Amino acid sequence: MLKWIFTLLATIATATLQPVAARVPDPAVQAHVNGGLEWLASQQHKLGHWSAQGRYPTAMTALAGMAMLCEGSTTTQGKYAENIRRAVDYLTNRSRPNGLIGDADDDRYTYGHGFAMLFLSEVLGEEEDVERRAELIRVLTKAVEFTGYAQTPAGGWGYVSAKDGGGFDEGSTTITQVQGLRGARNAGIPVPNEVIERAVKYIHNCTLKDGAVQYSSKGGGGRPAITAAAIACLYNAGEYDDDYVPRMMEYCRKQLDPAAQDSFGHWHYAHFYYSQVQYREGGDAWNDYRAAVEKRILAEATAVKMGDGTAYTWSQGYVGPVYTTALNLIILQLDNAYLPIYQR
Repeated sequence: MLKWIFTLLATIATATLQPVAARVPDPAVQAHVNGGLEWLASQQHKLGHWSAQGRYPTAMTALAGMAMLCEGSTTTQGKYAENIRRAVDYLTNRSRPNGLIGDADDDRYTYGHGFAMLFLSEVLGEEEDVERRAELIRVLTKAVEFTGYAQTPAGGWGYVSAKDGGGFDEGSTTITQVQGLRGARNAGIPVPNEVIERAVKYIHNCTLKDGAVQYSSKGGGGRPAITAAAIACLYNAGEYDDDYVPRMMEYCRKQLDPAAQDSFGHWHYAHFYYSQVQYREGGDAWNDYRAAVEKRILAEATAVKMGDGTAYTWSQGYVGPVYTTALNLIILQLDNAYLPIYQR
């Protein structure tokens, strides 16, 4: 049944998803989005990539590119078309013969690989250049193959492939792979159903009685950030109303109030995924959450003088300002509904 549901949802998404009318944003929110994108564009390196203080260029490039896609720009149109093209070129040039997008000497290369799959698949859906489309299809097809190869016996993924990591698995990297696979399938890239089914089973096996999703199949305790990401992952896999999602949602409601002090770490990562979940909920749930999360994000912004205007950046978190700024900009632009992966 799961295989049928996932296939049907993917087919519908590919064939019929169209952007809905975007909500007119609050002027203060839009000013921060505009300024944040300007700052992000200024941080792009000559080779087309972004980095987190010199590290994780594949992941940072994909996330920064996603923030610009959320604005409505593509490789051919919009204010950030040139930035997106350079990011695409950088990532496709990082595609290895085995399908990995990134560098094998990166100690967390599955993050970059998963985010790159997601970004490039969203680009493919709007790409008009025939040669670039062919290259994206080639890279994504190989990337999907690598993700299947990298899956652990437990059904998850670790910071590196199952072979390189001795079978270690971890929840957040698992979610990154599943979203990347869903993006690829939405764009028409073949994705084996059994890879998704094993990943869903992995999440179920990691879910505790209170709805929290633990760090790994080996344990590690429930984590609010991973739980929020897991819900988004199950939604991407076509599971909305099973026994697990309601318990996980209730756990997140208790743990992830946007206005509450961050007692669990990784606030921006958690709300990067939880905002996607709330956006899919829609209605009052989304409106109330959006107001609270926007207030928090705007309060944390740092204004930066840039030319004749003001740019904005965010420096909270453990990875650096490119990472935090990109995540916040994606959250603030979900209502634009330009990308299929984030549409209701």
